[in-house]
Amino acid sequence: MLDLLTRFKRFLLGAPLSNSALGEQRLSNPVALAVFASDALASVAYASQEILLMLVVAGTAALTKQWAIALGIGALIVIVSVSYRQTIKAYPQGGGSYSVAQANLGPLFGVIAGSSLLVDYVLDVAVSVAAGTAALTSALPALYPYRVLICLALITVLGVANLRGVRQSGALFAIPTYSFVVALGGTLLWGFYRLATVGPSAIRVPSAHQAVIAVSGLTLFIIAKAFASGCTAMTGIECIANGTAAFKDPTAANARKTMLWMSGVLLFLFLGLSYLVLASGMHPLATETVISQISRRLLGGGWTYYVVSLSTMGILLVAANTAYADFPRLSSFMANDGYMPHQFAERGQRLVFSNGIAVLSTIASLLVIAFAGDVTRLIPLFAVGVFLAFTLSQAGMVVHWWKGREPGWHWSILVNGVGSVVCGVVTLVIAVAKFSSGAWMVVLVIPALVAALLYVRHRYAVTDAAAEITLRELGDLADGSLPDNHVVVLVRQLDRRTLSALRFARLLQASDRVALHVDTQGDGDELVRDWAAAGIEIPLEVVPSPYREIIGPVVRFVRSRKVSPQDTVTVVATDVDSSDRVDLLLHAQTPFWIRSALSTEPGVAYLDAPYGDDD
Repeated sequence: MLDLLTRFKRFLLGAPLSNSALGEQRLSNPVALAVFASDALASVAYASQEILLMLVVAGTAALTKQWAIALGIGALIVIVSVSYRQTIKAYPQGGGSYSVAQANLGPLFGVIAGSSLLVDYVLDVAVSVAAGTAALTSALPALYPYRVLICLALITVLGVANLRGVRQSGALFAIPTYSFVVALGGTLLWGFYRLATVGPSAIRVPSAHQAVIAVSGLTLFIIAKAFASGCTAMTGIECIANGTAAFKDPTAANARKTMLWMSGVLLFLFLGLSYLVLASGMHPLATETVISQISRRLLGGGWTYYVVSLSTMGILLVAANTAYADFPRLSSFMANDGYMPHQFAERGQRLVFSNGIAVLSTIASLLVIAFAGDVTRLIPLFAVGVFLAFTLSQAGMVVHWWKGREPGWHWSILVNGVGSVVCGVVTLVIAVAKFSSGAWMVVLVIPALVAALLYVRHRYAVTDAAAEITLRELGDLADGSLPDNHVVVLVRQLDRRTLSALRFARLLQASDRVALHVDTQGDGDELVRDWAAAGIEIPLEVVPSPYREIIGPVVRFVRSRKVSPQDTVTVVATDVDSSDRVDLLLHAQTPFWIRSALSTEPGVAYLDAPYGDDD
């Protein structure tokens, strides 16, 4: 059975990789752009749409505010991109907001930044996969009832692809990322050309002729909600800084170049689409996205329109790969610092952080199930965490420049200072504007996660302190002084298994040895007579158990053997041969439960004595 599972795992994930192959898994700039930029670029597909959906409640006239909001978000993209280029230079080992806040603002702020990003990455997977599924079910309405199952299947595929290794997943996702950039970029350029040569009539879409009745006045709160929704265009912009260590050497220089390319492409696609949306006079439709409306008007219903639609669906499906690249890596950083279980810092057979990938897939799947794969219900949860991380990162960079006073620090501290203040204000705006729509969940989850991570760190600190050895203890070890070891042999009946356990017990260094039989059937006296007749030198203790309990009496007896806290007790037993699966199913599982109960007892070891046909 174990061999079968091993073969299946190797078939699914590929052959294990040696530690020496770790450097070979580094990314070239083109592949890194596809891996780390897919999230930010894919957000173009729904950011403009979300702005319009918030403004449309105030009527047709309010939609013209979309361009001004888009320009504000574009300015934010520039500020944050410049800031993270500086972060990459200062922290080439990666870690992004977590590393910066940890190093400059203190451990607590580092944990807050890390928690914010972890939450955002999980939401990123859920939203991206749900949006991609929505694009698919829009083209094939018959699949709509199965949207949750499709989401779960896609998350599984993404998880397996990333478990196979970062190079494989990067190559897999390069095609849809670049297809989207070329397809949408080409459509926008064609739209600008038509607008310049023909005029607005060339790009006016059918929905522009439909009047929208206002259900509310255009208030500052509505503008704030539209701005908060549009800020989803910036999710994922920090991922290159987080994953700098995944780039080929020189890592920092390559990551900075890729950051520049990503922010430039993002600005062009987001602002270009927003401007054409304004010029076309379109309204948001429940059945068609703004990209679909624009491309249908400019390209008609031919194959070029379907290329844009398919590439949009493709990048939405793979945008989650950015989170798969960064969630496990950030988890490993925090695990190395003791804030997450150490298992998150361990690489799997394919040199990836397998535990982080598995946890991310599981939580994202649960979110999809809880929200029925509905993008509109998931979107309000977005952006709070990422802008909180932006704020802490840039505040940390201000402290970094102030302490280091490196050449050009005046300009750097100005950029990061402005960015910190602006992102802090944006965080508050998003939290307030989207609070009632679902952001309250993130506002509660992040502090709860921070508390949990601090508790993990505390528990590790307690464990490490308890494991520290003193100079006196080292001296005792050098002198050959050892604590007393009391050996207890568990006896069910006098048979070959008991004989194997007794033989094994005699090989152990011990201050005393005793055999224990828990009498649940009233046969203790008979076993004592047989034991004496056999002349076994190890004394036998019989503990009556009229209520047929076994585990409790064993635990209490083992505890009673310890004379001092420094003593150890070694429990020896012989279980059924574990190589015979049938016997394991047919026999009682009492040894398993005894072992489990004793595993929490300090200073107690449970040993399975060898047992075979030659005994």
